[in-house]
Parts: sequence; C-alpha cells; structure tokens
Amino acid sequence: MAARKPFTDSDTSDEAVRATCDDATTCKRFATSKGYWKDPYIQYFARSVGERKAPEINRGYYARVQGVNHLLDAFIRKAECNCQVINVGAGLDTTFWRLKDENLMPRKFFEIDFPTVVARKIHNIKTKPPLSKPLIETHSTDSLLLDAHSLDSDRYCIIGADLRDISNLDEKLKKFQLNPELPTLLLSECVLVYMTPSQSSNLVHWAAETFHTAMFINYEQVNMSDRFGQVMIENLQRRQCTLAGVEACQSLDTQKERFLKTGWEHADALDMMTIYSMLPQDDVARIERLEFLDERELLQQLLQHYSICWATKDKLNLGNYEWI
Repeated sequence: MAARKPFTDSDTSDEAVRATCDDATTCKRFATSKGYWKDPYIQYFARSVGERKAPEINRGYYARVQGVNHLLDAFIRKAECNCQVINVGAGLDTTFWRLKDENLMPRKFFEIDFPTVVARKIHNIKTKPPLSKPLIETHSTDSLLLDAHSLDSDRYCIIGADLRDISNLDEKLKKFQLNPELPTLLLSECVLVYMTPSQSSNLVHWAAETFHTAMFINYEQVNMSDRFGQVMIENLQRRQCTLAGVEACQSLDTQKERFLKTGWEHADALDMMTIYSMLPQDDVARIERLEFLDERELLQQLLQHYSICWATKDKLNLGNYEWI
C-alpha cells in the first residue's frame, strides 16, 4: 500500500481557498434574501441565509454580480449565443441556470474547480430537481456523463481539475468537447490572486494561445499596497489564505499588464467604485433603499479595492468591448 503523502502548507492553503467558495455563496444567499438581486438557485447551494452581513458587503456583492453579468451577457449577445463560456474556479456559482432562464445559453457552459468542490456541486445537482431539471431540458442525447468529479451534458460541463496544471486542464476540456474555434468567454472571480504570478500567467497565456476570439473577465482585488489593502491581506492570512498572486493586484495597470504580456490584444480595467457609479442608477437607488448604510466612506474604500479587468482577442470582429 502506498504511503500517504505528508500534509503540507500548500494543502492547508488550498483548503483555505476552497473555503472562500462557501463565503461567496453565503454572502450571495444573504444579499438575495434582502432583495439586492434575484437568484432562485442559490438557496440549493447554501442551506440557510446565515448570519447578517453588513450593508457595504451586500452592496459590494451586488456591484460584483451586476458588473460581471454586464460583460458576460454582452459577449454572449454579440456572439448570438454561438460561443462557449469557461468559468474557472467556479465554486457553487449559478450562472448556468440564470442564462438558461434568460434565453442566453451559450453552445456550452464549462466550469472548473478543485475536485472536492466539484463533487459537492454535482451532489447538489443530482439531489435537487430544480437544479437537475434545467440541465436535462438542455440535453438531447442519451449519454449524460456523471461521476464523482465530472458532469458532462450537451450544454453544461463541470470538471474537477487543478488550474495550476495546464496540460491536465487542456486535456480534460478537450475530452469534453471544448471547441477552440468558437468565440470563448473565460471568467474568474477571486481565483488568480490565489495562484503565483507564474501560475496565473500560464493560465491566461494558455487561454490566449488556445482561442482566436475570446474575452477573459477577471474580478479581483486591486490597490493592495495601501493600508486598507494590507489589512485585507492580514485578515486572509489569519485564515491561512495566502494571496500568492497579490503583486498583480497593485493597480489597474498591473491587472491589465498580466493579460497584455501573455498574448491578449487589448485589456481594460475599472475599480468597483467606478463600476458601481456606471450601473443603472434607478436600480442602484432601489438597492440603496433596502438597508441603511452608516458609513458610505467604508463602502467606497471597499469598492476601490476590487476591480474588473477584461482582456480580449477579436479575430472574428465581434466588435467594441468598451464598458457601455
């Protein structure tokens, strides 16, 4: 019998990163319970609404969800749904079900995460009919592949893989009918920051090399060299969460450089305070009435330390990718 590998610091760090998936899910569940946005599927991944979250956290998640969806939906519309989406480090995200409900389904929607996270998600899908029914409705053949660490249907695929192992990732995606010729949107939310700069560069370089028409949306920390940023880093370190890739989070320019140095033609980045101010203001006014915010300055600080960066390659001339 093979000896068990010793448990290392990197194992502890990986476990802490996996725990952030639950944090995001419970925060989204609480914010939707308050009416910030609608997500009828998040309840199947977070058992209860949980303890109260501060209003600035709820507004931060609102800005994150609306900002990412704005770019994602615009890409799918430009491609007229003739595209594929790859959510890297997807966790318990519910975007597949939202896109189906809104008739914005791409040709295929891929998700990748640690095998343990994927196993939990697949279990939830198998045991919750409101999750499994939409998947079956989009599947036309008899052969729906389902095992502990992967699910593959015509339109939706979940893969257990380590994003730091590019050759294994590439092999698994191709096995599940990834099409390099299709316009492709890649999405990562607070994922690259947990990888070393060389590991995340390898991932975004692989994406630039693999797809001729693509967009990569990255939601992540920014302006991390100031005092507020240092406090964020210390808080995560106390939970054994190391921000191995924090050097790419120093500014909007360093966020863009990661993509421009690895084969992407164009990159833009905005901090979340700017994005919050560009969201439809009637809806922003609505959510601001949901809860009283005592310290607007704290919300501004928080939103100034997160950003969305989007990089593009556009051989098929899908068009302008400015924030509209």
